[in-house]
Amino acid sequence: MISPASLASEPLFGLPLADLWFGLVFFIFGTFLFLDGFDFGVGVLFAACSDEEKERLLGAIGPFWDGNEVWLVVFGGAMFAAFPAVYANLFSRYYLLMFAILAALGLRGLAPEMYDQRDDERWKTWWGRAFVVGSFAAPFLLGLFATNWLLGAARIVTIPGIIVGFAVVALAVVDGVAFLRLKTRGDFSEGLKTDGYRALGAYLALVVLALGSFFVTTPALRSGLLSPLILGLVVVTLVLAGGYAIGTHRDRQYLSFVSVAGLVFALVGVVAGLMYPSVDRATGLTVEEAIVSTLPLNVMTIGAGILLPLIFIYFGVLYSVFSGPMEAEAY
Repeated sequence: MISPASLASEPLFGLPLADLWFGLVFFIFGTFLFLDGFDFGVGVLFAACSDEEKERLLGAIGPFWDGNEVWLVVFGGAMFAAFPAVYANLFSRYYLLMFAILAALGLRGLAPEMYDQRDDERWKTWWGRAFVVGSFAAPFLLGLFATNWLLGAARIVTIPGIIVGFAVVALAVVDGVAFLRLKTRGDFSEGLKTDGYRALGAYLALVVLALGSFFVTTPALRSGLLSPLILGLVVVTLVLAGGYAIGTHRDRQYLSFVSVAGLVFALVGVVAGLMYPSVDRATGLTVEEAIVSTLPLNVMTIGAGILLPLIFIYFGVLYSVFSGPMEAEAY
């Protein structure tokens, strides 16, 4: 039975709440990368499309992109609530990088809204380019941030971070292609297959390169890179890549989309697996040392148990209402 005294003295139901919140933070981050990832991928693909195709792309992500960014807010809130010292350290250590990420997200969000405000060629060209730049920069910088966090890097720009940044961009393009093939049909959808295959190949190559750079530059990660968990996630990544390729070839769009989701969470799982039990390698803080005290931790857990299902219900309704291919008048 839960009582005020028990909330202050012991973890809720005797659960390992510190580890569960560590996993939850990365799960939320993975959810953001997957859902907003297809928005980023669509934005990158925007660069090589005709005017009519650009309208299709904007119509496809229109109902979703602003809602998807909720998960970034949830990620920041969960990090601040559960690991406040880590939150403070990361934001102070990578202050300029954080603002660059926010600027990229702001540009990505503003550009498609402004794009349709005027029927002027120069106007559309400028805002179209802004949309592409923001859509490329946001996942690249997020990859750079995640790598710096993992390695505890003192510098903002590192070689492993650049590699992972490009890998996240490539994965976003794969995500974007999978989403667009759910929302469109005909020649346009068929033409996306090649983009998806190329982006997938680039992603796999960059992941191998990134893991190799971790092994060479960070001796502390070498045992983790050879652990059963990380090797298992690498195998899962290859299987999911095969699932995406099969789904794309056979026009089984949902198989491709689910496979991309798995690829995103596998990538986030690699980062979390290499980091644990540390939660901030630069300061040496472990999960148990960085977690808040028992009472707020228990209260947060109860709150998360109530609020997270409501958020999932909202997104379930949103994606159900706007499911299926777009009608012609939607773009």
